[in-house]
Amino acid sequence: MSLIDYLKTQFLEIIEWQDDSRDTLSYRYPDLQKEIKNGAQLIVRESQVAQFVYLGQFGDTFGPGKHTLTTDNIPILSTLKGWKYGLHSPFKADVYFVNTRLFTGNKWGTANPILLRDADFGVVRARAFGTFDFHVTDVKLFLKEVAGTDEHFRLEEFSDTMRSRIVSVFTEALAAAKLPVLDIASRYLELGAALLPVINPAVTTKYGIEISSFIVENVSVPPEVEEAIDKRSSMAAVGNLNDYVKFQMAQSMTQGGGAGGGLANSAAQLGAGLAMGQQIMTALNTPPTVLPSASPGSQPPVIPGGGSTAELLGPADVARTLGVSEADVLATLEKGDLKGKKIGSTWRITKSALDEFLKS
Repeated sequence: MSLIDYLKTQFLEIIEWQDDSRDTLSYRYPDLQKEIKNGAQLIVRESQVAQFVYLGQFGDTFGPGKHTLTTDNIPILSTLKGWKYGLHSPFKADVYFVNTRLFTGNKWGTANPILLRDADFGVVRARAFGTFDFHVTDVKLFLKEVAGTDEHFRLEEFSDTMRSRIVSVFTEALAAAKLPVLDIASRYLELGAALLPVINPAVTTKYGIEISSFIVENVSVPPEVEEAIDKRSSMAAVGNLNDYVKFQMAQSMTQGGGAGGGLANSAAQLGAGLAMGQQIMTALNTPPTVLPSASPGSQPPVIPGGGSTAELLGPADVARTLGVSEADVLATLEKGDLKGKKIGSTWRITKSALDEFLKS
């Protein structure tokens, strides 16, 4: 090997970075202890920026294109190195390539619940997650604060830091916005767009990057709050609560009830239903069942509350009138909620006693 060929192997004549990865943020060109030749070619591709660093100080910055390294286009490096008579010999300097393309689909999420003060539910614990897109805007700040002297800085090394920073800013912004929990779910897009002006100043001045898209995919609350929200939604779906109660009363009357308390519950519902009251009164005014007299000419028995056998109703009559089971009527009579008189083994109830029970 001739001396000229040997010397050529000691100098860098073409400097370029062919990025075949999708997760590299910055890359330090490997010089292998070689010096950069005077007049060497620097090739910077689209979505790349080349940054020269000399003895720990930032030198010249080059954007996309093909550049010939001479004293004419590396004035900062010439000043740092102190060339008095121009660049005539090879020189040593670190060259960092920074990827300025858009890094998309980065995930963020709250590791711990966010405490929010809500007008409807008081203090609420909420969790949130989503995605964001970003790109490097200030190469020198990014190298100084993030990548440092790392020769191959990847996205995974930065993701945890970015996630923590974004969650911190998101938490402060969401707490300051004082949005009701019920409104957050319907305003994800609006919330993400509104948070961009709040998050970007923090990450741009700190890391030299800009977030171009911030998406909130979900904000969740504890199960008990979700249950309260579901109940509120159900009430809204019901609409007119009075009409809903009447509907429930009608269903209860057609289905009947279990023994012991079914009649009392149905009666309370009947008392609340204005529409059903008219039907009940119509039923009560129909000719009652007349019990046979004990003997010809005998006087109808008198029972507490007044009335004669012509006004007496049996448990079966009351059950048909109210649309419940006869067992419910008997259970209510035994409890004393419905006034009646037991003649032998048969109960008898007056219309006035039934009216009084319905009003109670």
